[in-house]
Amino acid sequence: MIFNRRVFLFAVLFWCWTFSFVPAQSASQAPVAAQGEHRKTSEPYTGDLSIFDSPGRDERLQINRVMDILGVTSGKTIADIGAGSGWFTVRAARRVGEGGVVYAVDINPESIRYIGDRAQKEKLKNVKTILGKADDPLLPAGAIDSVLLLKTYHEVSEPVALLRNLRAALRPGAKVGIIDRNGNGEDHGVGRDVVLHEAAQAGYRLLEHYDFVKGDKMDYFLVFTLKP
Repeated sequence: MIFNRRVFLFAVLFWCWTFSFVPAQSASQAPVAAQGEHRKTSEPYTGDLSIFDSPGRDERLQINRVMDILGVTSGKTIADIGAGSGWFTVRAARRVGEGGVVYAVDINPESIRYIGDRAQKEKLKNVKTILGKADDPLLPAGAIDSVLLLKTYHEVSEPVALLRNLRAALRPGAKVGIIDRNGNGEDHGVGRDVVLHEAAQAGYRLLEHYDFVKGDKMDYFLVFTLKP
């Protein structure tokens, strides 16, 4: 009987000692990504660029309303980051006129060539192309009034660094628009909350948000400006 009690007492003491070394973790704590770990992104598109000029896209995205919100008006300087085929570039170029400039930025050399040829064919002398980097759009300092990343953000592998490096190019009061669809990063979409978090990390604050750019509400349109 004495032996059994000693065994029981020893077991209890051992359990208490072991448990005391287990770090407490609240159920509300979410796993923290390892330093340097990047979120999932979609592979940048490298196929036929003409598919972006599908009929009716202007109406589906309500691109004129988008440009109104971003202040794309005569004489302004605009950046189209992830310009692809230049679909938005040429529309913005017509809006800003000869007194304005549109920088078409892409990391794909084929897109840059395509947009250059397109601007020449459409006689848009106010379009300038930039072969950017994954973490830097390489835009001129203090030059940009408005920016649009149209269905591109989910492909950006260094989103926080890109937005941070964009800051120096922005004029006071500049607006940065991001149009994308909800997704997991790998399915040509990225969660709205992810964009909000990354933009905040890069020093931006949300100015306006809309969901009119897609009838099924899967797409969102976020407008940021620099934090004071």
